[in-house]
Amino acid sequence: MNTNLIYSKVEMLIRKPISEVFEAFINPEITSKFWFTKSSGRLDEQKEVTWTWEMYNVSSQVVVKEIEKDKRILIEWDGYESRNTVEWIFTIYEGNTTFVSVTESGFQGDSEQVISDALNSKGGFTWLLAGAKAFLEFGIELNLVTDAFPKGINEH
Repeated sequence: MNTNLIYSKVEMLIRKPISEVFEAFINPEITSKFWFTKSSGRLDEQKEVTWTWEMYNVSSQVVVKEIEKDKRILIEWDGYESRNTVEWIFTIYEGNTTFVSVTESGFQGDSEQVISDALNSKGGFTWLLAGAKAFLEFGIELNLVTDAFPKGINEH
C-alpha cells in the first residue's frame, strides 16, 4: 500500500461571508471559541505559532507555509506520528456563504497506523468544522473538541 496516497478530507458549508470565515481560522481569539484553547499568535505566512488544547495538556508547533487571503491556508503541524500538512480551502458559495474544505496529509508509519491516523484526523476536523459552523452562524460554543474525550472516560 502506498501510504502517500492516504489523506483525510472534510468539508462543510458555513453560512457566513468568506472574509468572516477565513478570519475565524487565522485569528486565535475567534478560533479558540471552537477548536484549540490557546495560541501564541495569529496565523501569518512563514510564521511559527503554538496551538494548545489545555484540557488534554497537548500542544502543536504550527508552521504557516502559505496564506492566500480569503482563499487558502497551508500549514505544517505535529499531526500524529509525524509532521503533517493541513490545507484549508475557502470557496464562495451562493452569495454570503462559504464552503470550507480541510485536507490533512503526510501520515507516517505502517499501513494500519496511517489509516488509523487518517480516520482520527477526519473525525477531528469534522468536529472542528461543526464547531466553527455553530459558532459563526449562531454564536454558540458547542465545546465539541473539549467534550470529545472527557477526562476519566477511556478511549475505545
